[in-house]
Amino acid sequence: MGLTAQTSDGDAESVLLLPTSETLTATGKVPEDSFHFAYIIYFILGLGYLLPWNAFITAVDYFSFIYPDISVDRIFAVVYMMVGLVALILIILYSLQSDAHLRINIGLGLFIVSLLVVPITDAVYIKGRVGLYDGFYVTVAAVVLASVADALVQGGTIGSAGELPERYMQAVVAGTAGSGVLVSFLRIFTKSVYPQDAHGLRKSANLYFAVSVVVMVICIVLYNVALRLPVMKYYRELKIQAVNEEEEEKGPLTGAVWRSTLWEIVGRIKWYGLGVVLVYLVTLSIFPGYITEDVHSALLKDWYSILLITAYNVFDMVGKCLTPLYLLENTKVAVGGSIVRLLFFPLFYGCIHGPKFLRTEIPVITLTCLLGLTNGYLTSVLLILAPKVVPLQHSETAGIVMVLFLVIGLASGSVVSWFWVI
Repeated sequence: MGLTAQTSDGDAESVLLLPTSETLTATGKVPEDSFHFAYIIYFILGLGYLLPWNAFITAVDYFSFIYPDISVDRIFAVVYMMVGLVALILIILYSLQSDAHLRINIGLGLFIVSLLVVPITDAVYIKGRVGLYDGFYVTVAAVVLASVADALVQGGTIGSAGELPERYMQAVVAGTAGSGVLVSFLRIFTKSVYPQDAHGLRKSANLYFAVSVVVMVICIVLYNVALRLPVMKYYRELKIQAVNEEEEEKGPLTGAVWRSTLWEIVGRIKWYGLGVVLVYLVTLSIFPGYITEDVHSALLKDWYSILLITAYNVFDMVGKCLTPLYLLENTKVAVGGSIVRLLFFPLFYGCIHGPKFLRTEIPVITLTCLLGLTNGYLTSVLLILAPKVVPLQHSETAGIVMVLFLVIGLASGSVVSWFWVI
């Protein structure tokens, strides 16, 4: 299936590109995704791989109560993003020697282990007592393990979605937003039902991690079911065909040939990657640290940060669900939108140190909603478009490289977030 790609400088180039829904449907060969089952599975996978991170940061009330002298959410963010960055680099370098199916299953298993650490540590050692900082080091170790699992699962999931039509990538990114919404509503439920004392915070935290473990088990089952669906087998066979054709032409992708190919992939998607870096540098420098620690409301009190986090997550999901209605296909506009988001820095700064009208709830809530909406839409656009500009047989690698760019943005943003407290 040879398709013609239009490169950034306007030259036409004949390559085997990622098939779109329209071109594949036109061939009449695509098996039906019965009941949208494959789409739903990819949505749940997206929800699943972000759920552990959301559980850790949403349980910040519990961790802050147990470890009062530590900026828990900011430490979690730096550790999670930095470890994930290193893990993704290693995955990209050795992806030819491993299988995405194996990486995803191992990652989901590691998620379960990491999520069990907190409730077990609480039950066996912490028991609701304050200031036992050995428990914090154990928790950070669980965050490290979850970060490695995230690199395995997120890289594999987005990589495999990159081999499919755009709707499956949209399912994954919408699922990540659904994860935030789920945890936010869990947080509202627990705060409404449980008392905000040591006992209530323990029960809340244990609920987050229990729900996450259940979702991970569901993800393992559904992912392995997805591999047997006719529609998934069809796309896998397309990739195998493309790989075989390339090996006949160039020989096996090993050593110097693979490194050259990898750099070519990076070169093709670099502008999409830059856009993703900017999106998450801005987002993570503001959310969740600024939202949970730096703005306050005499009216809403400790509900304020919870409502802001929920507003962000809901609008993030709205943004990620808009691409089926309208997909922005102009790379310059998408990257330009990522640059324009830098304006959130002075705007949010004004909500702390600016005029009195900016230091009220309505401007902060409005900006938080816009932060989530633009984060969701631009993320979805950039991740959907990037794998389409490389040959089909390299679309998985392009997806993993985009995750690497995303994590670079997350790691950069988690470091920049500390400047709010300087």
